Amino acid sequence: MTGCAFDLAHYGEILDAAQAGGYRFVVFDHEPEPRDLFLRHDVDMSLDAALVFAELEAERGVAATYFLMTRSDFYNLDSRPGERALARLRELGHRVGLHGVHPHAALDDRFDPVLAWHTPEPEYMSEPVDGVVNVMRPPWFDPANYRSDSNQHWRSGCPHDDLREARFEWLQLLVHPEIWVFDGATMRETMESLIAAERDVMLRKMGENRIDLA
Repeated sequence: MTGCAFDLAHYGEILDAAQAGGYRFVVFDHEPEPRDLFLRHDVDMSLDAALVFAELEAERGVAATYFLMTRSDFYNLDSRPGERALARLRELGHRVGLHGVHPHAALDDRFDPVLAWHTPEPEYMSEPVDGVVNVMRPPWFDPANYRSDSNQHWRSGCPHDDLREARFEWLQLLVHPEIWVFDGATMRETMESLIAAERDVMLRKMGENRIDLA
């Protein structure tokens, strides 16, 4: 065990611990059953980070649900990179849900009927949405069976030991790819690493769009 760092090596250890504990990686198409692990990724800023996660999971035979935004400040699903990311997630066997910005919850054929609100407020976080599974609504959400790494902090501790020892009856596990793919001991450092990487991506995109950088 490398310790509870927010890096790809430890994320792989968490997946391995869940498999060692006898958990099944499932999607939000049924109510929780014993040893179900609903692996969820809210993709807030980086499709590239999501694809790194998706490849790592596929290598282990793990399926996750990726929640993507149609109103993101950071990426565009209608762009060529956005379309490629959607297609690759599907090719790898993952599901795609909507990471909605309240109150907008219109799903098109790019999405499975599953929703996770972006930075939700308590008054609507667990409210029902017609025809859609809201993953923060019971029975899929239960504080005793939920762990999140939001802002690079496990509020109830890193779950890898509890998964290996099968201490959860079932679990919804929210992991944000950006936190793990980009280097940083703090959230600020990790976001600085993301910004540096995005600079290189922007330069490449400029070249692809025939912008003369000479």
